[in-house]
Amino acid sequence: MIYTQNYDPVHWGPTSLLLAALPVLVLFFLLVVRRSPVPVAAGGGAIVALIVAVFAYRMPAQMAGLAFVNGALFALVPICWTIVNAMMLYNLTVVTGRFEGIKDSVAGLSADHRLQAVLIAFSFGAFLEGAAGGGTPVAICAAMMVGLGFRPFLAACLCLIANTSPVAYGGFGTPILTLSGATNLPAQSLSHMAGNQLPFVSFLIPFWLVRCMCNWRETFEVAPAILVAGGSFSVVQYLFAHSPQFPMTDIAGGLISLVITGAFLCFWRPRTIWRLTSPSRSKEVQDQDSPAHPLAPSPSQAPMRGAAILAAWMPFIMLCLLMVAIGSKKAAIDAGHIGPLRTVYVYAMPGLDKHVLRTAPVVEQPTKEPATFTLNWVTSPGTSIFVTNIVAILLLGIRREQVWDATRTTWKQMAIPVPTIVFMIGLSYVTRLAGLDATLGMAFARAGKVYPLFAALLGWVGVFLTGTDAGSNALFGSLQKITALQLRLNPILICAANSTGGVMGKMIDAQSICVATAATERVGTEADIFKFVIWHSAALAAIMGGITLLQAYVPPFTHMVPHWP
Repeated sequence: MIYTQNYDPVHWGPTSLLLAALPVLVLFFLLVVRRSPVPVAAGGGAIVALIVAVFAYRMPAQMAGLAFVNGALFALVPICWTIVNAMMLYNLTVVTGRFEGIKDSVAGLSADHRLQAVLIAFSFGAFLEGAAGGGTPVAICAAMMVGLGFRPFLAACLCLIANTSPVAYGGFGTPILTLSGATNLPAQSLSHMAGNQLPFVSFLIPFWLVRCMCNWRETFEVAPAILVAGGSFSVVQYLFAHSPQFPMTDIAGGLISLVITGAFLCFWRPRTIWRLTSPSRSKEVQDQDSPAHPLAPSPSQAPMRGAAILAAWMPFIMLCLLMVAIGSKKAAIDAGHIGPLRTVYVYAMPGLDKHVLRTAPVVEQPTKEPATFTLNWVTSPGTSIFVTNIVAILLLGIRREQVWDATRTTWKQMAIPVPTIVFMIGLSYVTRLAGLDATLGMAFARAGKVYPLFAALLGWVGVFLTGTDAGSNALFGSLQKITALQLRLNPILICAANSTGGVMGKMIDAQSICVATAATERVGTEADIFKFVIWHSAALAAIMGGITLLQAYVPPFTHMVPHWP
């Protein structure tokens, strides 16, 4: 049986658009208005998506169910596999006391919470995004910041905001490579274009983070360090994005930004040491609203010695080295074997794989959509973290009781996020394979001359729906190219905008928010976090859309766009 997608199922555009948006509207209503538990909201959105797919879009019920199962499998591996192991690593450092050494090493650079947020959420988070992605930066960095004294609500929001501009090059450039595959445009040209857009925002993000914590005067008090962190990352991001080594952009940028900023802080200190007040034990929304006050200047903490710093950071150093080693050889590893075992298993969903036909104008030629589950058990970021956990337990002398305590804590933390992520990714697969996503995308395509602005916003919506920038690129990349050609716009600019605008939606997708609440042990506050970050997400997406609009029509910005035949 072949299901041919119909992008106007009721033959009246506004009603079809409303039906396509209904799962997202229901999710938003349950999560934000009714303040339902997040698994309930995600489950409600998934049920509505299945109903709309079957009864409005006429997708066979069995195929709709298989689409949900396909998404649920992807949610479990690699996403939940990565998150669970990342939280286990963090909990092992806590129960063994090594996290105290990590805190002291960061505080040795600066006890100021403004600078700690820049170092961890922005610089270190960018490195983790480049090496792994998949929620790893939010999970690890948010947990670290809570341990350093940040309010859990604020730590979650700051890590979500920071995990934006690096995302286009996350996981060794996976989003750019995915976009190239979806559009048949050269990956190097797409990276070149993204490298002419993202550094503007990358330079802005550290300021944005600090301004979320304090007023303008207190923000500009640490402007020198912010300039060093944002400037060094932006320069490296620009240089690597224009080189054949563009998959290493975030790894190089995050590492260099972390080292240069840390070195700068050895010689420069703000006038006052600014720290947040103690977290409230009442309603989490008070975390958002309660004020923070700068402390009076105090003597700097005695710096840790090199050996002590190395010992404290050893689990994360091992993780980063392992991720870089595996990521740099990913293609070769995925093509190989380990004894009788293949390193990658690809399972085609029976009755669904190549049974969905996507048609014009979403694609240039009728295309049968793949529906497979890929188990890359060696190169998955979660496996690298799992191996790091095992090595840390064996080499660092972690006792059995400590391993059990960390495991029990991780199990409790993951009890709600795992089913929520399963529901959300299942929902996104149903909307993609049924054609609801294309109905939404085609509505943006009617924007005409201002389409470059909406190209970025369409990518933003795509990340909100799929949870990943790579998913948004696979979802809307072909549509963006077709629309650009119809409007006589440069397709490299428009397709790159799908990715660079999409990264701003990373902070509002349910997957990322669930990871953040799990990492900060504040499950149940997802609606509050969403309401806090949605305005930051929309503003940054609009800024990226404005940059795209300038590059489409206004000299000299037009000279930043690679030539298209």
